[in-house]
Amino acid sequence: MTNAVKVLEARDVLQLIPRIDALEVMPTLFRAHGDHPAVQPPQTLALFPGGGGDFITYLGVLEAQQVFGAKLSPYITRPGGALVTAWTTLMSMETGRPLMLCDAMQLTTERTAATTALAVQLLARPAAMRLAIIGSGAVAQAHLRQVRGLRDWGEIRVHSRTLMRAPDRQDVLHALDPRLRICRSVAEAVRDADVVMLCTSSATPVLDPADLVTSALITSISTNAVHAHEVPPVSLHSMDVYCDDRTVTPMSAGEMVLAAANEDWSASKLVGDLGELLTGRAPVPDHDRHRFFRSIGLGLEDIAMAKAIFDLIEHDATVS
Repeated sequence: MTNAVKVLEARDVLQLIPRIDALEVMPTLFRAHGDHPAVQPPQTLALFPGGGGDFITYLGVLEAQQVFGAKLSPYITRPGGALVTAWTTLMSMETGRPLMLCDAMQLTTERTAATTALAVQLLARPAAMRLAIIGSGAVAQAHLRQVRGLRDWGEIRVHSRTLMRAPDRQDVLHALDPRLRICRSVAEAVRDADVVMLCTSSATPVLDPADLVTSALITSISTNAVHAHEVPPVSLHSMDVYCDDRTVTPMSAGEMVLAAANEDWSASKLVGDLGELLTGRAPVPDHDRHRFFRSIGLGLEDIAMAKAIFDLIEHDATVS
């Protein structure tokens, strides 16, 4: 068989991910997106009949690398708990043929964390020293890996609802960074923090920015639940709001959708997105008030990470 499509299971992706510099992939991607040779269509949600679940489609076109593709992320209801998977198809713009199909769960985790890390790099105070992370699972751990070297953090505080009862997870977090301190409450973790990263699967607010005593960068990813949001929608009025892509994020981010419907807020109030920040078309914040960065996870991020995996495989094939 010639030109066979490469198929990578989760174990294959896990072996390759440590060799990808996601902090290099994301700035390259968003700089290209800021210059417009990358295309980001809106996400689409398709419901399964009879309440059986749904799937979200994430699309993206990377002209500079001559690839396009889609990630399909199903949520399948079943007795005993829902099944969530994700698979990305990478296609060639030159031949129109598929190049690779890969399990995208770990790629999604890494690209989400790397996108947040890029926002921290661009929007946090240069002298930021206090980092707070709300959440302690795989996504929170990936966020810690990606941002731990971006500033000279004097202290890293972590809180989640279950962390105090999970000594094994505490050990994993401490192994990632010895500066880390486990906190018993959100209030303890975020007190006088310079950066607060919300890394939960909550569909309702876990933090009210009004409770913070100093201005901070707050980042949020949230979850796929309808209108999920980690901060109150009304709080958008009191913050400088940024996002990963101003054309699609306000249509999906729960707090933005709700604020537009109920709080007289609109996407026109966004200060900028990552592409605009990287190409100088959005102002750098003055840090006098809270900055809020919201990402929803873009198809472009999925395609960029899949292309990085594909390039590694191609490289290994040429040198073996």
